[in-house]
Amino acid sequence: MGDIALAVIGGTGVYKLADLQDVQAHDIDTRFGSPSGPVRVGLLGGQRVAFLARHGEGHSVPPHKINYRANLQALKDLGATRVLALNTVGGITDACGPRVLACPDQLIDYTWARISTICEEPGTEVLHVDFGDPYTHLLRQQILAAARATGVALVDGGCYGATQGPRLETRAEIRRLRRDGCDLVGMTGMPEAGLAREMSLEYACLAIVANWAAGCGTDEEITMDEVLANVAAASAGIPALVEALARG
Repeated sequence: MGDIALAVIGGTGVYKLADLQDVQAHDIDTRFGSPSGPVRVGLLGGQRVAFLARHGEGHSVPPHKINYRANLQALKDLGATRVLALNTVGGITDACGPRVLACPDQLIDYTWARISTICEEPGTEVLHVDFGDPYTHLLRQQILAAARATGVALVDGGCYGATQGPRLETRAEIRRLRRDGCDLVGMTGMPEAGLAREMSLEYACLAIVANWAAGCGTDEEITMDEVLANVAAASAGIPALVEALARG
């Protein structure tokens, strides 16, 4: 198959990539095991784009059980070098309310007991990758340029706090994340970003704000229907952005 211009990993509420044409499904077994589901490769704006649903296409895999290594390896085995991660998140700071799209430039890892390196198995080379800037600078700039070109409103920068899940956070936990400098909170940002760096993949995050985090915004309890409605609204411009990014 031809080169893949861009690989996209979809989060909660994003189980397929709209406008992807001539799609072929690839069931791949990697050196790290099986990914969350098939990798679907098709054409978007004349460019080959791969899509993988992080939680599985039926949202059957919780955040702490995702085989992040296999997901990324499957994309790499198909020839992808650039990975756009779509992460559904909660908003903490004022600029990151529901239905906002953000492209963070920093993250803090609060997860635990996840396999977080490709150096896990005995006998593998130990890597100490530079992770001061966890998202690939050039890919972030390309995302921002694609957003400008397509008229998609996008918050430039911010810190993503990755929590263990699958439960949502307490108000006290969110207060701590705010004190630590987090603007967004999600459950899948790590170890995915670190693994991408170890695998020499260009990687950046497009965060889809589905709701206010606990104690932020209104105090009303949000329903799953509202979350999915917010994700759908915030995601409306993503196909055009992805198409522009794939061409760039």
